[in-house]
Amino acid sequence: MTATRRSRVFTISMPPEMAASAQALAKQENRTMSELLREAFRAYHAQRLGAIFEEIGRYAETTNPNGYTEEDVPRLVKEVRAEMRAEREAESRKNA
Repeated sequence: MTATRRSRVFTISMPPEMAASAQALAKQENRTMSELLREAFRAYHAQRLGAIFEEIGRYAETTNPNGYTEEDVPRLVKEVRAEMRAEREAESRKNA
């Protein structure tokens, strides 16, 4: 029975100076190159997600003209549902 590989293998290229620096850092930190590059990707990914959330936050700040807060959400949902229910009931009475 053959074991199924749980990870993917990628071949990457980098300039010689960067490769030497990466190898030296991996050795200094007692890591494999794979571990070092996985950590580098995690850091890059976290930074990108942080930037995306900041962008969403800036957008949200400009699209809340009524100044609603999270505490307002349950009340607003209740109000909208009541309005929708009233509209359905009015439509039912109209069609009856």
